[in-house]
Amino acid sequence: MRQFTFRHLFNKVRGGVVSPITLRDMGILGMNARNIHYIARYNDRRKFPTVDDKLNTKRAAGHAGIPVPELIRAFEAPASRKRVMAVIEPLWQFVVKPARGSGGKGILVIAGRNGDRYRKTSGVEIEVLDILRHVNNIHSGLYSLGGKPDRVMIEALVDFDPIFQNYSFEGVPDIRVIVFRGFPVMAMLRCSTHASDGKANLHQGAVGVGIDLATGKSSHAVQRGLRIHRHPDTEFPFDQLQVPGWRDLLHLAASCYEMTGLGYLGCDIVLDRERGPLLLEANARPGLAIQVANGVGLRRHLHCIEGLAPEKLGMRVGERVNFSMRTFAADQ
Repeated sequence: MRQFTFRHLFNKVRGGVVSPITLRDMGILGMNARNIHYIARYNDRRKFPTVDDKLNTKRAAGHAGIPVPELIRAFEAPASRKRVMAVIEPLWQFVVKPARGSGGKGILVIAGRNGDRYRKTSGVEIEVLDILRHVNNIHSGLYSLGGKPDRVMIEALVDFDPIFQNYSFEGVPDIRVIVFRGFPVMAMLRCSTHASDGKANLHQGAVGVGIDLATGKSSHAVQRGLRIHRHPDTEFPFDQLQVPGWRDLLHLAASCYEMTGLGYLGCDIVLDRERGPLLLEANARPGLAIQVANGVGLRRHLHCIEGLAPEKLGMRVGERVNFSMRTFAADQ
């Protein structure tokens, strides 16, 4: 399968419209095809609440034995200043997030303190009033899907694996794995940058690094749709990157199929220094930028799983992981 970047597409048409045939020939899955042939077909909408609400996801993961970041406290309804202060006052590091936020919106990461001031991962210090205001904004639905009133989660900050310290700037990197019918089919590491304000959001300038499913090694890296070879802030080369405990991480991702009951989903995973891979969240409508990060379209991988015999679809989690690692190696 030929590799591509957005620049290749732009050069191909010189500013014109890329035809659906061109995209199909390159194996690229478009949004309409994703929505109609995969999300609508394989994802029962009755199961969406499990993944659309991070608090529900965390509880479902607990029942399924899937490790997640520690939940310190959840506020189901608007909380008084006194109640919020009682939770955060003893904490040195923590994360405040909306249960129904999307795209990383509304997530406040506190990496340390200087007396009564709280330090974000970017180094900017804020006051307790800023945190209380943020909590109120979450409750009011400022960051939630549809603007509906939301719940507040306060989590322990992940002590991320030091293997990634050269590949992320002012933030915690995460690994997105696309799982189709229980099989991992594509993965990428999302590395924060100064441009992304320490967030692992590709649309805000984070780096997407394609990961070889067979080995956990980097195979391709892009920022803002263009291929790069070094992290823009640390200058560290991506060709030396390998995710530790790769099989365990894929096993966790594949297990989310049984946990959610969704046939097509994205699993966002972080690596904790002590606990290993932790499920950050699951997504019933994962984006398609993972194709650009890998330089390979999703269509061939998805068609491969769709073509499996019924008995193959009944594989156990470990067997599905082994199949994916053999079948979707980057050099195939």
